[in-house]
Amino acid sequence: MLTKILKWVSIALLLLVGLRLAKNYQGLLEMVVCVSALLVVGQAVRAAKYFWAAGFLAIVVLFNPVVPIVLSAKIFLWLNWVCLATFLVSLAVLKGSPTLSVPSLTNRTPRTESL
Repeated sequence: MLTKILKWVSIALLLLVGLRLAKNYQGLLEMVVCVSALLVVGQAVRAAKYFWAAGFLAIVVLFNPVVPIVLSAKIFLWLNWVCLATFLVSLAVLKGSPTLSVPSLTNRTPRTESL
């Protein structure tokens, strides 16, 4: 659930920056997108979708707030839209596994032997 929420927050921030409505939030954008991409990497590895994990690992590197990569404004805007599309597609492709319910205390297939 946390991954899905952070995906939507990343999509909203990438959209705001892509439309040039939020120019002063570069640090926040980098941090949220990096953390979201890290969570998606974990989700993709658990689902054995290693291509998606590698793609989001690249997003982690590009939006890393600790060691930022300096890009021109035009390239950053293009990268922003590509990441936005990637997060949108990942919502459909990388669905979380359903949480299983607590197993029943009673056995559905009782044994024929007695205790």
